Amino acid sequence: MGSAESGKERSPVTDVSEEAMHDEELRALDAHWRAANYLAVGQIYLMGNPLLAEPLRPEHVKPRLLGHWGTSPGLNLVYTHLNRVIKARGQRELAVWGPGHGGPAVLANAWLEGTYSQTYPDVPRDASGMDRLFRQFSFPGGVPSHVAPETPGSIHEGGELGYSLSHAYGAAFDHPELVVTCVIGDGEAETGPLAASWHSNKFLDPVHDGAVLPVLHLNGYKIANPTVLARIPQGELDELLRGYGHEPLYVTGDDPMAVHAAMAEAMDTALDRIAEIQAAAREGGENGRPRWPVIVLRTPKGWTGPAEVDGLPVEGTWRAHQVPLAAVRDNPQHLRQLEQWMRSYRPQELFDEDGAPTAQVLACVPEGDLRLGATPYANGGLLLRDLPVPPLERFAVEVDKPGVTLHEPTRMLGALLERVMADTAERRDFRLVGPDETASNRLQAVYEASGKAWRAEVLPVDEHLDRHGRVMEILSEHTCQGWLEGYLLTGRHGLFSCYEAFVHIVDSMVNQHVKWLRTTRALPWRRPIASLNYLLTSHVWRQDHNGFSHQDPGFIDHILNKAPEVVRVYLPPDTNTLLSTAEHVLHSRDYVNVVVAGKQPCFDWLDLDAARAHCARGAGVWQWAGTEDGTREPDVVLACAGDVPTQEVLAAASLIRRHLPELAVRVVNVVDLARLLPKDEHPHGMADPDYDALFTRDRPVIFAYHGYPWLIHRLAYRRTGHAHLHVRGYKEIGTTTTPFDMVVRNDLDRFRLVMDVIDRVPGLAVRAAPVRQLMEDARLRHHAWIREHGTDLPEVADWTWPGR
Repeated sequence: MGSAESGKERSPVTDVSEEAMHDEELRALDAHWRAANYLAVGQIYLMGNPLLAEPLRPEHVKPRLLGHWGTSPGLNLVYTHLNRVIKARGQRELAVWGPGHGGPAVLANAWLEGTYSQTYPDVPRDASGMDRLFRQFSFPGGVPSHVAPETPGSIHEGGELGYSLSHAYGAAFDHPELVVTCVIGDGEAETGPLAASWHSNKFLDPVHDGAVLPVLHLNGYKIANPTVLARIPQGELDELLRGYGHEPLYVTGDDPMAVHAAMAEAMDTALDRIAEIQAAAREGGENGRPRWPVIVLRTPKGWTGPAEVDGLPVEGTWRAHQVPLAAVRDNPQHLRQLEQWMRSYRPQELFDEDGAPTAQVLACVPEGDLRLGATPYANGGLLLRDLPVPPLERFAVEVDKPGVTLHEPTRMLGALLERVMADTAERRDFRLVGPDETASNRLQAVYEASGKAWRAEVLPVDEHLDRHGRVMEILSEHTCQGWLEGYLLTGRHGLFSCYEAFVHIVDSMVNQHVKWLRTTRALPWRRPIASLNYLLTSHVWRQDHNGFSHQDPGFIDHILNKAPEVVRVYLPPDTNTLLSTAEHVLHSRDYVNVVVAGKQPCFDWLDLDAARAHCARGAGVWQWAGTEDGTREPDVVLACAGDVPTQEVLAAASLIRRHLPELAVRVVNVVDLARLLPKDEHPHGMADPDYDALFTRDRPVIFAYHGYPWLIHRLAYRRTGHAHLHVRGYKEIGTTTTPFDMVVRNDLDRFRLVMDVIDRVPGLAVRAAPVRQLMEDARLRHHAWIREHGTDLPEVADWTWPGR
């Protein structure tokens, strides 16, 4: 760790033995680590007397003790040693802190290195700032106890465990200069998402990507139980990690100086190995899959904290997980223990009389944006460039007459995405992720510009596998989501394509990302990032072949429960509206956009200009589809949202035109679902006069909706005309059947919609009874036909829009 270069004359200052220099550096590292531990404890407990300038009194202690001490010493150790290697090597580093409960540690280190005070000038790096740092932690009006958006240098919300490693790999993709160190807690390591994300190393390209250095921190316990990986034999753990494709390096102990020495050696060995792997690939043409290093750090939970409290062991047990001394204000013995604990770090050696860290504490800290809290990779908007989305005219379909020609919307989108992929080939800042479904979802045109990332074995029968590919497929929705989040948060663009029914697997992950985005909107120093874009296809109405297990449109409901500033849901009804929607979401910032579109042949309703105008409105009247003449209000409104509901509404409108020509029908299509909300509930919501002008105040509205019908009622319940709103949608009735039978089973079909009109337009039930019976008979014919022929009625299968 340092010796004078040979052949040079040494000054008296540098003419010291390597061992002495080594010891001096270890003492500096230990001083930094002790300072971080002191600050972590102070944040959990104190609201005054930060430097212990006087004996601790109960009033110096917070009335509510919140936070997590158990993981903090290990995180402080990793942060300290990352500082050393960053400074020594000039290495671009990003740290992902998986044990998010270690907020005190990451905040402490950000304050020590100065980035916290630069970000928040009201928390300076002195005694007053230390007091503010302590008081604000888990305190009303302060900062969360987890690593959070407010924490400089963070891209990973600590409120939920399991996603750190996939976030780390997402950050490393297409950042060849970057090393992402990911600390994985041993409790987190038990989760399914984390277990799957170990396989990310089979997708990491040593030429174009950075590296990920996992640090598996085994402190032995979760909240109340031992952890699996800490209790299995060392040999079994070693086999597991080697089976994942890693080369383990072990750091174990509880003697600080010995652990510092071992950790320094492990860090140097790991980074040297990473440099060798990258040089072999980038300069030597090595094309095999390397064994990347992983550090296994085994230290006691709550290390350096109280050994016993009230006669019970604490350090090294689950009791150290949160607040080891819980009754400090009321129990004098606890108060004495807290003061002894904090003074054991010898704060008088770590901070000067003004409260600033000493030179020894800061000896290992790098400068400028090499500091972990200042790295631009953790504030991805600083690195973000506009995405080159080509003109839609190249990909739009011609529509001379609505409802005559058919295209597969996602196939046309695939052609657009291929061009985006090609135009970002040099800059490498766009990726398409999905669980083994790119071709299934008709997006395979992208393979013309980039194959599928793959570093494992390749066989002659394989197609489109590419050592340097930017299409990411792994049959783990969790991993896809984590990769894309890490990629976006570090300044790039992407799209997540998924079967609609199975995107639910990432419900809790998108929760955290929405919360992250909402929080960052209130932080001026956080720059906007590219939106998280979902393309949900293979949807509920065309999963007739896979059956009930693949039929679930409920992700929309989940998303629309979230922060309205962040979430958007689009249901483009045809190819050109999908292209227009895609153009919008790919250019957008700081949103979670959910786009639901079919991959099966779908009628073309709007030409490109009309599609753009319709998407800009979000909801509008399709005058060509209705029968109102503008002289009076319509007798009924037929509304639709989604491609299959739109087709059924248009078919119902044509039946009404034929059988009930005197009826004035208005057809309304909704492509932006949030338009149904009041304006004060969502930025895209409609004011009441606009909503009433579109849907009327007192006329029946028959609404055919893509998903669960109750959502439409929830969105529109405050509207004047809600009592006249009748919604048809998916009622959790599904099976393996014909496409049209799916809509019949859920009462979304054209014949049922006509019957709904007859039932709900005042005075129509009696005079239109023969028409209603005709519709009932059509449904009966349908049931008999599919059971005999296995296909839909010809009048349904061969239907096209008849025009006026």
